[in-house]
Amino acid sequence: MKKISDTSPAKPFFLETDLGKRFCLYHTPHHNTQSCGTFIYIHPFGDEMNKSRHMAALQARAFKNIGYGVLQIDLFGCGDSYGEFNEARWDIWKQDILFATKWLKENSSTSIINLWGLRLGALLALDVACNSEDRIDNILLWQPVLNGKSFLTQFLRLQLVNKLLSENYQGTQGIDSLRSSLAAGSTLEVAGYDLAPDLAATIDNLKISDLVVLKSKVHWFDIVADTNQSISPAKADVMKKWGKEGNNLLMHSISCLSFWATQEITKCPELISATTQLFTKNPHEF
Repeated sequence: MKKISDTSPAKPFFLETDLGKRFCLYHTPHHNTQSCGTFIYIHPFGDEMNKSRHMAALQARAFKNIGYGVLQIDLFGCGDSYGEFNEARWDIWKQDILFATKWLKENSSTSIINLWGLRLGALLALDVACNSEDRIDNILLWQPVLNGKSFLTQFLRLQLVNKLLSENYQGTQGIDSLRSSLAAGSTLEVAGYDLAPDLAATIDNLKISDLVVLKSKVHWFDIVADTNQSISPAKADVMKKWGKEGNNLLMHSISCLSFWATQEITKCPELISATTQLFTKNPHEF
């Protein structure tokens, strides 16, 4: 396919849902390319969303230039969308993706819909696909979270770090204490985000090994320090379980920084190049 570069801005709009409006950006496929399908980008959790915006925008433009439309949606309570974060629930986020799918069906010229999720957004993409009546052709996972409980523990540690750095902190509160507060129905403020106990409980129970998608091809991009290193036992176990159940998974290893977690905004051109090259093929071939 001839390389085309289009830096025109995405179209911003608010998508109407049953629970208010969601802020969206739509990247229209370049007019000189053959339409290959569409992607819905599902952003990660908390501040990882902000750290990843630049990478998401770069990949969306790369997809646009090879013939894909890309819909970026701020989920309920996130970014510029309606709602407060403490009101956010996993099921509401799943409904947001279904509204985005409906919008694409009505506003794009192709029936090929793909989901693209980063980190916890990757688990949301898988969860939506597991229960969707609509055909999801491909699922693109960028460094998916493996275990919701471990992810939530890491997130709660941010609360402990902030407390330890406080000049007036004299307590001995730990992760177990924070979890007990959530279990008792308390909302916790963590790194500027008010985490509701219902959302925390859902995340706590998420396991990527349980989210087996059989109708779609799944492309998992694994960010590692060295592509020559062996795949981790935890990821190998997921691949083994998915394979036994008939999941069509392809694993791709890319060496670059964890751009969603670095102190400064970081790019990973290798990831964009590999992802774009993969989907430059005929969409029906991979």
